[in-house]
Amino acid sequence: MAPLIGISAYREPAAFGTWNLDSVVLPASYVEAVSGSGGTSVILPPIPGEEEALVRRLDGLILAGGADIDPALYRAARHEKTGSARADRDAFEANLLLAALDYEIPILAICRGHQLLNVVRGGTLHQHLVDLVGSEVHDPIKGGFGSHLVTPVPGTNTARLIGDRPREVPSHHHQGVAELGYRLVVSALSDDGVIEAIEDPEIDRLISVQWHPEVGGDPALFDWLVTRANSFSQGARRRDR
Repeated sequence: MAPLIGISAYREPAAFGTWNLDSVVLPASYVEAVSGSGGTSVILPPIPGEEEALVRRLDGLILAGGADIDPALYRAARHEKTGSARADRDAFEANLLLAALDYEIPILAICRGHQLLNVVRGGTLHQHLVDLVGSEVHDPIKGGFGSHLVTPVPGTNTARLIGDRPREVPSHHHQGVAELGYRLVVSALSDDGVIEAIEDPEIDRLISVQWHPEVGGDPALFDWLVTRANSFSQGARRRDR
């Protein structure tokens, strides 16, 4: 049986013919990437209070990209370019992450999810990278993905998975990790010094990247997640049932 990979989703208005409804949505590229690596996707709507029950049914977790995190969660005033708060999603995904860490399932955090990991661990964010790097290289196309180089840090889990040579990655973000959270270390950087991946050296089942591997051509991170999730589903999780 393919391992079950939960993917955090979000609420947005969506139009279907003559209907315009509040909907739970997620880009199909996440589901396709999981399927391509041999996993089965489970879409997780942002319903606070259900996090632990959901995690106990999963073999792995993806924290997906999306809207800006409320800066109040990292003790900062709101920048004029920061998007409106999504309190339901912030709360749900923070608790989902904590439950997943506690239950020891493998986690892949992407873009917003990468930033959320840092915030949950007590870190902070740069709210508008243009102020820091002086260009829009990380978010050059509105409604689409740009690309830029990242360089993994030798010896990190990220480098072991994708190599430590510079590589082009799909990018769409205007915020980024600033002060690192508890026990987190940098595992990849862009040429302009933006933190592109982080990890906890004591947790090898956690990978966190700022870029969007779900739309790139390299399945390595999803292959890793599904492989680890498959091992989890055949081991500790079975004993807990």
